[in-house]
Amino acid sequence: MDYSYLAQLLFPDVTTTPEELEERYPARDLPEGAKVTRFAPSPTGYVHFGGIYQAVVDKMLASQSGGVFTLRIEDTDGQREVEGAAEALIRTLEKYGITYDEGVILNEDGTLGERGAYGPYKQSQRGDIYAVYAKKLVAEGKAYPCFTTEEELEAIQQADKKAEIKNTDWHTAAAEKRAAMLAGRQFTMEEVEAHLKAGDPFVIRILSDGDPDKKVKFTDQVKGLLEVPENDEDFVLLKSDGIPTYHFAHAVDDHLMRTTHVIRGEDWLPSLPKHIQLFRYLGFRMPKYLHTAQILKMDENGGKKKISKRDMGAKMDDYAQLGYAEDVVWEYLLTLLNSNFEEWRMQNPDVPVRDYPFSIKKMSVSGCLFDFDKLNDVSKNVISRMTAEQVYDQVLTWAESFDPDFASKLSADPAYAKSILAIGRGGNKPRKDITVWSGVKDYMGFFYDEYFRIEDSYPDNFEKKDIITALEKFLESYDPADDSTVWFNKIKEIAPAIGFAPEMKLYKKDPDSYRGHVGDVSMFLRIAVTGKMNSPDMYSVMQILGSERVTARIRTMIASL
Repeated sequence: MDYSYLAQLLFPDVTTTPEELEERYPARDLPEGAKVTRFAPSPTGYVHFGGIYQAVVDKMLASQSGGVFTLRIEDTDGQREVEGAAEALIRTLEKYGITYDEGVILNEDGTLGERGAYGPYKQSQRGDIYAVYAKKLVAEGKAYPCFTTEEELEAIQQADKKAEIKNTDWHTAAAEKRAAMLAGRQFTMEEVEAHLKAGDPFVIRILSDGDPDKKVKFTDQVKGLLEVPENDEDFVLLKSDGIPTYHFAHAVDDHLMRTTHVIRGEDWLPSLPKHIQLFRYLGFRMPKYLHTAQILKMDENGGKKKISKRDMGAKMDDYAQLGYAEDVVWEYLLTLLNSNFEEWRMQNPDVPVRDYPFSIKKMSVSGCLFDFDKLNDVSKNVISRMTAEQVYDQVLTWAESFDPDFASKLSADPAYAKSILAIGRGGNKPRKDITVWSGVKDYMGFFYDEYFRIEDSYPDNFEKKDIITALEKFLESYDPADDSTVWFNKIKEIAPAIGFAPEMKLYKKDPDSYRGHVGDVSMFLRIAVTGKMNSPDMYSVMQILGSERVTARIRTMIASL
């Protein structure tokens, strides 16, 4: 068969050659060892945690090697595409500081644009490029047109089956599928010309030369040496509308964009034989593949399962709404991605997380366990290292989107809010009261009269008269000009007056001799002033609230008792 003539019949309007595309997209002029990575999501819905998980790897590998990180939008599945999904993705990447060097961008007016010399960066705009390589494969006898629809292929498979027999053997089903494919290979040039004249739709399939009984050795950068069966399936390269399948598009795009490292989930491993065959057929050098471990979570039975879109934390919108800081998400992702990250963080507590020396060798081979408790621990540590100004700015930004009333309180007096957030911050052992921005209002709300309420009650083992006496005696000696030492000594002096131990060591030595201790006296004051059993340092709290409000709240509590 004259394959060149067949290629011309199928693609009469394609005049660009592969050689011209090679010139249009030349090898990149980069330092030796520089990595070219790409994040290539489909705009089919919300931004998934697993996507950001892979994008962080893309970013770290490219930026730390002096390479290039590209954002490519794989929008070839028009039926599943969600309007606005690409824009939402770009905003999410921007929010988490996952900057890229080239690719699809958001213009100032909110429309999609692009930057870089290796575009277009949306696959839906690269149809003419895919056609060039499809024509090349047909001309070389490595691909062929199939005018048989998927429905007809299914009918071929079922034709010789007896109605009463159900085939449940996978190998038999695979053989029948193969037979159907082989039937599609049998055609004459006259048949092709007749189909084209009639306007019959067709797809382009690869003409596989694989033997599934043979193995191909392949080195994955994460999994190590693998052996996979050769591909023997004549899978579709171009659909009847000229849109490429993922397999074909990614091979062409990664070659022309000069991608050196492809980071994707291990669920793509079954497709590896197809991609190995495609790169060989096309004459392209394969990029290095990193198949990342799946993100798992514990199920209700104590087992592990893949995190699904219904799980809290699967959507990046969850983190924004709950108020996890951007650096928290980064740090947590790195604990999942690199086994030595936490050790590095302990040794480098003040180094920005993006300066962490990411290593492919430290990536997990098995599944990574998603754990909210671990995430919250990371969050507390990250926020404890922030300055009051940083906390204020991020809380305000969150509140403006999710709690406008609280945002108005914060913005009305920034200095006051920052003084609150500065309590216990800094030093070798900073407080770790804040986990998420959505919890800050509860943490500091009592500083605002509109939010103040008594949340905790006094324990029943204390008599009201002792509580009242302690509060009254505090007011008698209270002087906001006192330093913290004098202030606390006055509280200690209240204790023996109501039969409480002035020091904890005395109480522990002989608890039966006292009705309580000085810590209980502090607790009486804490609930009266803050409404809670737990709050930041009480001396600092009273200094910020001022004597008028402190006195008023204590008197209100006395009256209520």
